[in-house]
Amino acid sequence: MITKIFLNLPVKDLNRSIEFFTQLGFSFNPQFTNEKGTCLIIAENINVMLLAEEFYKTFTNKQVCDANTTSEVIIAISVETREKVNEIIENVVKVGGAEYMDTKDYGWMYQKMFLDPDGHHWEVFFMDESQIPTGN
Repeated sequence: MITKIFLNLPVKDLNRSIEFFTQLGFSFNPQFTNEKGTCLIIAENINVMLLAEEFYKTFTNKQVCDANTTSEVIIAISVETREKVNEIIENVVKVGGAEYMDTKDYGWMYQKMFLDPDGHHWEVFFMDESQIPTGN
């Protein structure tokens, strides 16, 4: 059996979230999509369930975080090039997200951060693993 990852995020407006991620070039699994949530495909075995907040609450007895004021998770996605990192962040801003924090450039890793319309923290990064510094 292949292990798959499904992250679950509460969203205030499911249609707005679908539109936002569609405009960034992501697709969704229709098998796991209805008026309560959708399955955002990150990679073959990595998915993010965007769940309407009221539906999300049925999975937990805890208070749901307001991602605009608190942080519970940072979702990091690797891409093929530095240019792709910049392209994604440019598109994020065009479609209603916000660039967040300063760009980090470690030489071997380059990353930018953004907030989606619900305030969830995402990082997009390029990493050249052949250039990772070795220990001292």
